[in-house]
Amino acid sequence: MNASQTSTQAKHVCRVDRFVVPEAACDEFLNSVRQVHGLLKTLPGFLQDIVLRQVTGKDGCNFVTLVEWDSDASMANAKSAVAAMRAQMNFNPQDMLDRLGIQAELANYQRFDL
Repeated sequence: MNASQTSTQAKHVCRVDRFVVPEAACDEFLNSVRQVHGLLKTLPGFLQDIVLRQVTGKDGCNFVTLVEWDSDASMANAKSAVAAMRAQMNFNPQDMLDRLGIQAELANYQRFDL
């Protein structure tokens, strides 16, 4: 990897969200994730997304979602687009998390090369 690629990638930003989802809530939760990621993939600056599932047994699943953006500005635009979509749907994600008993840990990360 050359210095130009490293410099460009260092500006990339990732949204990494972790969810602990009760088994009974998995379908509804995943439908919401599909809607959001479907929108994200159409937005400028989107680079990739990954959804990981860890089965924890009969009580539920852990999910980790990762979306990589080319810049903070692209991620900020995506946040606005998702908020607009949710407002149009009259959907409050925190209400869904509370109702379904989903625990969420949400964070932004920047690439760090060793």
